Formats: sequence, C-alpha cells, structure tokens
Amino acid sequence: MTSILKKIILRLLAALTLSLVFGGAYSWHLLNSPTGLSQKPALISVVPGMGLSSIAKKLAKSGIIDNGLVFSSYVRLLNKGGRIKAGEYQFNVGQNELEVLDQLITGQVVQHEFTFVEGWDFAQTLSHLNKNPAIKHTLGQELDDRDQWFEHVMRAVGYAGQNPEGLFYPETYYFTRGMTDVHLLQRAYLQMQKVLREEWELRAPELPYDSPYEALIMASMVEKETGLASERERIAGVFVRRLRKGMRLQTDPTVIYGLGKQYSGNLTRKHLKAYTPYNTYRIKAMPPTPIANSGRAAIHAALHPLAGNSLYFVARGDGGHYFSATFDEHKKAVKKYQWNRADNYHSSPQ
Repeated sequence: MTSILKKIILRLLAALTLSLVFGGAYSWHLLNSPTGLSQKPALISVVPGMGLSSIAKKLAKSGIIDNGLVFSSYVRLLNKGGRIKAGEYQFNVGQNELEVLDQLITGQVVQHEFTFVEGWDFAQTLSHLNKNPAIKHTLGQELDDRDQWFEHVMRAVGYAGQNPEGLFYPETYYFTRGMTDVHLLQRAYLQMQKVLREEWELRAPELPYDSPYEALIMASMVEKETGLASERERIAGVFVRRLRKGMRLQTDPTVIYGLGKQYSGNLTRKHLKAYTPYNTYRIKAMPPTPIANSGRAAIHAALHPLAGNSLYFVARGDGGHYFSATFDEHKKAVKKYQWNRADNYHSSPQ
C-alpha cells in the first residue's frame, strides 16, 4: 500500500470518526432537548401493531420530537422498539425526547375519569355515561320502556334479574380510552358490594332491615333528602322510628322517582295521592328498590340512625331541615318555612 493511499484512508477514517462524533453529539443533543411543543400538550394514540418508524413519524408530525430518524435509530440501538406500549399518550411542553421514550416504554397513558354522582338515579347515570367520548359504548340506544332497558343493561353487565337502581357505587373511576361501558358498570357494581358488605358488618343492633339491600334502600332515601353530612344520621333516625311505629315514611323523593317521566319539576297533591310502589304517602313500608346512588356516608347513616324522638322534618330553605317530635309542631314548622318562603330559599346546600 502506497503512502498516498494510506493518507487517503486515514483521512477518510478521521472524517468518518468526526462525523460519528458530531452526529452522535447532535443526536444526543436532540434527544435531551425539550420537545418542539411550545404552547400546549399534544395527544397521540399508539395503536396495537404500529411499527417504530410509524410511531416516530407520528411523534415528529405532532412536534413532540424533532427528527423521527434520529429517534427511531436511537430506540433501535437500545433494542427497545418492542417495549413501546399501545395507548393514548399526552406529551407536555418541556419534555425531552428521552422522557418521551420512557413514557412510551412504561405505558404512562392518559387516564380519563367518569363520576357516578351521589343522589343521581340510574337513568341519569346512564345518560351521563353515554355522553363520555372516551368510553366504548356497547349497550346500544336507550329503550323507551325503562324496565326493559334496565333489564337489558343488567343482563349485559352480568347481573340479570336485579334492578340496577342504587347498585353502582358513586365515586370517580379512572380508565384508559376505549374501556367499555359494561366494564365500568361492573367496577362500580363490585365496589358497591364491597362498601355495603363492610358497612353492614359494623351496623348498629336491632335495625328494621332484614338484609343489606334494605339498608341500601334506606340509604338512598337519606341521600336524596339531604346534602348536609350533619343531618344524615338524624334523618335516618326519623325514618327508622316511623317504620317501627308503622307510620308511612312520606318522603317526596320516593314519589318523584315513582312518577318517572311524568314528573316535570312540580310535585302536586295529585301526585302524592297517585299510587305507585314507590309512593311512601300510600305504602306503609320502604319502596321496593333504592331510588338513587348512595355514598358510603348515607349507607353508614342508614345503619347507624341517630336516637331521638323526632318523627317529622321539613326543609328550612337554607339547605337544612327543622325536626319535630309531634305533628302539631311539624304543622307550625311547615307554615313557617314552606308557606312563607324567603327569596333566597333553597332546599339543598349551596
């Protein structure tokens, strides 16, 4: 080999070494620099089976990485392409590309949320559920017949033969995009069973309930009657004493629930006289099912009613209630708080 050829080879090797050094330094700089996001986070979805090149192109197109080739080459060098997990990702301003890769490998996907609201009935809950765009809807369109619709839903959830009212625990559930409505309902159902079982085991003695389900019915009435934590046990106490005395519960929320779509927002004397299985002005018992979602506090109150002698209560208009031991006292309270309502009257806490 001539000296000239040796010099050419050495120069080529030097140039290659420099290019590798500078290329590596440039690549490392890109990987450690903040993403191109300048104003707001970006959402992308990595679908199952998507290749590394396609993922890198998608990230670059969204401004999350600067160079798809550099990113994908680095991932291949580390042999981590197969560890990227499918899902919906949110990338934030200020992240660098190494952090982006770590997020993809560890599967830190977007968590969506859905809340089963305390005091809502099952129809309200389902309507709300059907409007959530992150949930995969599999139950189909609501049927006009409420009983048939409820039966269809419970069959799909896996608990056929049960009335769904009150059986889904009200709290916020987190999930990844694409989870089915059925799966979410199953989670809420099992959570209710867990909470109800825990509270039933710690119940007060000599309650007028033969089962946890009857306690849940009572809890739903307590939930609908007040939003004040301080009143729950007291209202439960009134209902329990009335049951023991054979008195009708006479609670408006049960009447409203029994009316269904016939109720337009104004409860009348005619409504109170109309018979439904839920009209506690007509039946001498609790309604056949819960009438709303009950939280743990309401369930606890139903199982630990406050002792006392009050048998009546009426809304004061400030979110709370006035409790009376006699009907005469109750009539005076009704006249005071209901006949002459203040301008700022509100039946629930503000």
